[in-house]
Amino acid sequence: MKQMMPQEVEVFYLIPALRKELAQLFVSAHDLSQREAAALLGLTESAISQYLKDKRASGITFTAEEKKIVAKGAKKILEDKGNASQHIFDLTVKLRGSKSMCDLHKSLDSAVDKNCDICCH
Repeated sequence: MKQMMPQEVEVFYLIPALRKELAQLFVSAHDLSQREAAALLGLTESAISQYLKDKRASGITFTAEEKKIVAKGAKKILEDKGNASQHIFDLTVKLRGSKSMCDLHKSLDSAVDKNCDICCH
C-alpha cells in the first residue's frame, strides 16, 4: 500500500462520492432528470448514470449524519444553482475530517496511525 496524503483521499474518493450522493438525491428525492442533475453538477449524463448504477465512487460509505449534511448541501445547490461549485466545495470542507474519510484513509494507507487526527484540525 502506498502512502496517501489526506488531500489525495479527498480528490480521488470524497469528491466522487459527493457527486454520487448528490446525483442520487437530485434524481430520487428532488425528481430531477439525469440531464438536469448533470447540468447542476457540471458532469455528463453518462457520469450521472454511472453514479446511479453504483459503477463509480464506491470507496466511501457516508454515515447517516454525513448523509444529512449532503442532503442540506443538495438543497442549497437547488436554491442557488449559480453557485453549485461553491456549495460542493463547502461540502468537501465539512466532510474533510469526517469519520468516513478517516476510516477510508486508514484502510488505504497502513502508515496512518490508528489515532490519526490530521484531517480534524
